[in-house]
Amino acid sequence: QVHLVESGGGLVQAGGSLRLSCAASGRTFRNYAMGWFRQAPEKEREFVGAITWSGGNTYYPDSVKGRFTISRDNAKNTVYLQMNSLKPEDTAVYYCAATSRSYGSTWYSRGGYEYWGQGTQVTVSS
Repeated sequence: QVHLVESGGGLVQAGGSLRLSCAASGRTFRNYAMGWFRQAPEKEREFVGAITWSGGNTYYPDSVKGRFTISRDNAKNTVYLQMNSLKPEDTAVYYCAATSRSYGSTWYSRGGYEYWGQGTQVTVSS
C-alpha cells in the first residue's frame, strides 16, 4: 500500500506559479513511477504528466508542455509539480498517483495507476 498526500494548491492569478507536492508513505517510493492528473468540474480526469522512478524521464501532454515540470526527491519520498504561466483553464483538483507498471500507454490514463492521493484544489483567476 502507498499512501499519497498532495499539498500546495491554492488561488493564483493568471500568469502566476504554484508548486504542488505529493508526499508518499508506505511501500518503497522509488519503486513507483508517479503521475499527476487533474479534474475540473464535470470533466474527465486528465493526464498532466508523469515521471519515471529514477526521475530520469518525464512525459507531458501538449496542454502543459513547457509550463509544467515534474520532479521527484526519492530521499524525501516526494514528487513535485511546478506549474508556471498558469491559465484559468488550469483550474482543477490536482491528484498525484503511483504506478508499478513499466512505461507505456497506461501511464496516460487513470486506470494505469494503483494508488491515488486525495487531491488539492488549484484555482487560477483571470
